Amino acid sequence: MDANTDLERPYAGYLEDLLGRLESDIAAAEPLQSGHAGSDPGLRERATAGVVRRADDLVALSRDIHANPELGFQEHYAAQRVARVLGSYGHDLQVGRWGLDTAVLARAGDGYPRVAILAEYDALPGIGHACGHNVICATAVGAFLAVAELIGDVGGSVELIGCPAEEGGGGKEYIARAGGFDDIDAALMLHPFGADVAEHVWLGVRTVDVTYHGLSAHAAAMPHLGRNALDAAVTAYQGMAQLRQHMLPTDRIHGIITDGGQKPNIVPERAALSFFLRSLNPDGLAELTGKASAVFHAAAHGTGTRAELHWDPCPVYLPVRNNHALAARYAANLAPRGRKVVGKGVLPAEMTGSTDLGNVSVRVPAIHPLLAIAPPTVTIHNPEFTTWAASSRADEGTIDGAIGLAATALDFLADEALRKSVADEFEVAGGVVDVDALLAAD
Repeated sequence: MDANTDLERPYAGYLEDLLGRLESDIAAAEPLQSGHAGSDPGLRERATAGVVRRADDLVALSRDIHANPELGFQEHYAAQRVARVLGSYGHDLQVGRWGLDTAVLARAGDGYPRVAILAEYDALPGIGHACGHNVICATAVGAFLAVAELIGDVGGSVELIGCPAEEGGGGKEYIARAGGFDDIDAALMLHPFGADVAEHVWLGVRTVDVTYHGLSAHAAAMPHLGRNALDAAVTAYQGMAQLRQHMLPTDRIHGIITDGGQKPNIVPERAALSFFLRSLNPDGLAELTGKASAVFHAAAHGTGTRAELHWDPCPVYLPVRNNHALAARYAANLAPRGRKVVGKGVLPAEMTGSTDLGNVSVRVPAIHPLLAIAPPTVTIHNPEFTTWAASSRADEGTIDGAIGLAATALDFLADEALRKSVADEFEVAGGVVDVDALLAAD
């Protein structure tokens, strides 16, 4: 192949077939059904009216955050913009909660049960809101306002928790460590996408930075006096590549060499790599951690170098534990809006990533449904999705999503049988996970 020839994308036919089948599979799938009645229909109708009455403000909030993208832990404009909206409806927003400058909290009602509606508002470098967090924020604000207006009719309380830095910062884990979810009975949020899906697979992910320390020497005159750290890094990289053959098909490992030495005629005394490890469940992530650690140490042993491993410079993102009972109520609540929300298995499991909502979902029953604001062929973290996140379809999604979350929150607060099913399901799935103990690594 000529060096100037454009590279062909591998398996392009597979991708086209997958996306083509996705549209037809979604069209053919049955909507997810709920076995619970939820709150009084009249109450949900009032919540819908409350969201619709605030539609202009919610769309303006979404559009404004989209037009002013901020990276994780820097979302000062977004936090203040949310504060202005809540203030206009008589609610106080606490900015700078849990030791995070851009984490926010608002609460309505007193006592239990207590449901939290989660907002995100950080953007991606270079491509802005290509993950649609502007829509996440506006739907959460709209849902909170609608439920807060009715909290006296159902009892309990509702919280709006603004979570910074989902895109690689782990804001929700920091909030959890500071006790932000300790008194919460259920956590609700949604995510924009190209389809309406109540439950989807989200992998856990952790990061490891590996540095190899060797001895420098003249690579031509006295190479025998050196210990080549780059050889260790290359050996480790190849070992990780070989590990791919012997791991679960749902697991993922991917990494880069971040430092390979200074000059070819100097035996590298330092080399470094950075790897992401992903798995479908917490136990799988822990097992993959052990396998990777063994590879990194073996590379050091084989080259006579020393390995220095730094796990999780960003908090671990655990796999999302979807609560089916809550997700089914969300699906039922969007049916009157003309949206068919399908269950798990319709969207291929390989079309996924990771989110720190997983860290909440192993502490508190939670949902993370997908809300269609774009065609199924448009993927998130793509400049094309940035455009869709400020489209009329995103505006419609903002209203529908706020209604779905508000109605589901009211269902949880009002329906004792639903709350029991939610809690029982959570316990059967493993209950509260000790995150630190699970992911202990050498």
